[in-house]
Amino acid sequence: MERVYVPATLANLGSGFDALGVALALYLEAEAEPAERDRFHYSGEGYVPDTPDNLVHQAFRAAFARAGEAAPAVEIRLFNPIPLARGLGSSAAARVAGAALADRLLDGRLGREGVFAVAAELEGHPDNVAPAVFGGFQLALARPLTRVPLAHPEGLRFVVAVPGQPLATAQARAALPAEVPHADARYNLARAALWAAALAQGRLELLAEAARDRLHQPYRLELMPGAAEALEAAYAAGALAAFVAGAGPSVAALTDAAAPGVVRALADYAGPEGRLLTLSIGGGLTWKAT
Repeated sequence: MERVYVPATLANLGSGFDALGVALALYLEAEAEPAERDRFHYSGEGYVPDTPDNLVHQAFRAAFARAGEAAPAVEIRLFNPIPLARGLGSSAAARVAGAALADRLLDGRLGREGVFAVAAELEGHPDNVAPAVFGGFQLALARPLTRVPLAHPEGLRFVVAVPGQPLATAQARAALPAEVPHADARYNLARAALWAAALAQGRLELLAEAARDRLHQPYRLELMPGAAEALEAAYAAGALAAFVAGAGPSVAALTDAAAPGVVRALADYAGPEGRLLTLSIGGGLTWKAT
């Protein structure tokens, strides 16, 4: 039997709302085998019941449908170390895992690009999905579905402060205004482009400016008490960049060293019920024999 490994991800990276993402070296693991009926055995973060309505089975069936076939019943075992509803791409990882498990049974008929397409359609936006499938930093567009790998400077790590309480993505999206000022759109366009240019040239000192945002973070930070102060503290402690992790409530800081000061700066925001993760940049989905 083979097991698929799918990384956690950070999306947006501040200015790249629904477009930029990066994989983290924290991996969901899943395997499947034929069964008389769909079964789901979940372990790890939080609780997910044994029902055929879970995200992994949904993506498994969607992948078979994309290939023009009916999905067989399977028993899926999944270990998930990615915190749920905290902004680290747990739903994208689950959907990528389900589509990848299906593609394995389809003898690779969909390929990685097909797995990407299935999971992105289910997720609704591709910024978490692209790095979950392909690894590293990725730029992704929803329509037309496109992804472009970005440069991957060596030695970078993310310090992620994960609060004890979740924040539903729907709630975080509902906080965003229907329209934004033209000046804010210009501001973000320039800084999202700066992310790609700074990574390509190794100009890490530019990432602090590249991560600044006016489209989503100011509104989401109102739902995350203490987060704005945590981001500023991370910068004061030497972070290269700091931003809301996905839709929140976690926050992340990018460093190029051990950065104990950044860890200390984010500790209060994580709080006694949360945790601090220090993670390197991850690879995309991969398979290993069990």
